[in-house]
Amino acid sequence: MRHRVGHRKLQKTTSHRLAMLDNMVTSLLEHEAIRTTVPRAKEARRLAERVITLGKRGGLPNVRLAERRIRSRSVLHKVFGELKDRYAERAGGYTRIVRLGFRPGDAAQMALLELVDRPDRAPEAKAEPPPEGKKGRAAAKDKPAADSRAEPTPAKAKGGAGRGRRKKEE
Repeated sequence: MRHRVGHRKLQKTTSHRLAMLDNMVTSLLEHEAIRTTVPRAKEARRLAERVITLGKRGGLPNVRLAERRIRSRSVLHKVFGELKDRYAERAGGYTRIVRLGFRPGDAAQMALLELVDRPDRAPEAKAEPPPEGKKGRAAAKDKPAADSRAEPTPAKAKGGAGRGRRKKEE
């Protein structure tokens, strides 16, 4: 049973885990969204919510407590300024975890950890229209494609020095 077990170990040593979570919380508060695995997101969420609560309370002792977790001066100013005002009326639940599916390499479940009520990003500039005449894929078909198989590399021409093999010298 897991009664009263405090946190996930995340297969890291204590110092590595704490440093990783501190960096994740700092990145979350700076960029307002990070992409990570679900267990890491759940642990980082706990710490980020505590830091935002310290920011809402204000005062020098709370600044010093938050400074233990966040080592970036600019992010610290953001917590005790912008985020304090943004979450003044909210009683908790400053973050959201959105599951994104599975990572291709190891099938780890990925998640987006983001701050709620974050301002929308400015609309990005639209891409330039394709050149006159042909549009879309038709223009791309006429372009000569760079074929990497057209000319063999010198290593492959001599028989190759693949992974784990010694290169033959002739």
